[in-house]
Amino acid sequence: MARVLIVYYSRTGNTKAMADLVGQGAQSAGAEVEVKNVADTRVEDLLGANAIVMGSPTYYGTMAAEMKNLLDQSVSHHGELDGKVGGAFSSSANIGGGNETTILDLLKAMLIHGMVIKGDPKGDHYGPVAIGAPDGRSTDQCKRYGRDIAQLAARLSA
Repeated sequence: MARVLIVYYSRTGNTKAMADLVGQGAQSAGAEVEVKNVADTRVEDLLGANAIVMGSPTYYGTMAAEMKNLLDQSVSHHGELDGKVGGAFSSSANIGGGNETTILDLLKAMLIHGMVIKGDPKGDHYGPVAIGAPDGRSTDQCKRYGRDIAQLAARLSA
């Protein structure tokens, strides 16, 4: 069974709602799932997961400082995340608010760690996005993404 860690930062609750939906999708694939606020996450928590999914609201086209701080701390474990599955999602206030650039910033850090990134050929290609609170479309995207991440992590860790 794959262990999926979902780390998020959320000021208004929208990104937390997305994190919970990604978690539901991962659980539907049989994964052991932990959804954690970044404030409650130690960098060592990343080491025990087969997959790490990070979610952040978009601030000026990039991730929240709280998420960046965790990634900055992760340098102390450089190389230890190699081969783990990674993914990201984001919420913003409006269309064109920078969701994709936020996700790509999170994914770039994961790639530097040597993580395996799961894209989506059918929906939000880089990771789920929401404009404000998750609507029906983004709810479906989050659940499918969590399921797909968990399935890939299970295959790679077998």
